[in-house]
Amino acid sequence: MFGLYITHPQVRIAPDIPVPHWGLSDIGVQRARAASALAWARQLKRIVSSAEVKAVETAAILAEAAGIRYETVEAMHENDRSATGFLPPREFEKAADWFFAHPTESFRGWEKAVDAQRRIVNAVEATLAGHDPESPIAFVGHGGVGTLLKCHLDGTPIARNKDQPPGGGGLFAFSLADRRVTCDWTAMENWPGVSP
Repeated sequence: MFGLYITHPQVRIAPDIPVPHWGLSDIGVQRARAASALAWARQLKRIVSSAEVKAVETAAILAEAAGIRYETVEAMHENDRSATGFLPPREFEKAADWFFAHPTESFRGWEKAVDAQRRIVNAVEATLAGHDPESPIAFVGHGGVGTLLKCHLDGTPIARNKDQPPGGGGLFAFSLADRRVTCDWTAMENWPGVSP
């Protein structure tokens, strides 16, 4: 059976509000709703989300379509970048490049990539340890830690070129039986699901 890691789509950027409290933009909500209308969303038996607002809003839309409740796991948050606060988009992209290129070092006080990877892998594995492998599950979170999780599952070094395409709202699928990635990053509203 399949597992998914889904990243929240576009957010409403608010430099005066801490990033974990940002919500989805109108485009982000539309994309999440478009994804929730697909057959795979209704197949989900469990949805586990980061506790950050944008992830919770995405999870809530998917959970409504599946007719289930979502859970939150605090340890699924995005890599901790609170040391620098808000960075303008161009500056943020440069910082993200550095973060992935130097996984064992901290960018100006950010959580190290290796530490964020360990945290997200442990959170996902702890959830799956008690999960029925015949029940489709979705983890809803963030691009940075999602990429770190994907690198781990693929058995590849941490690298920015493994990141999702710009805009967020991407997903990758993996087999619950062996944790093998079965679908590379795909826009959430374009994934066709798994054939029976």
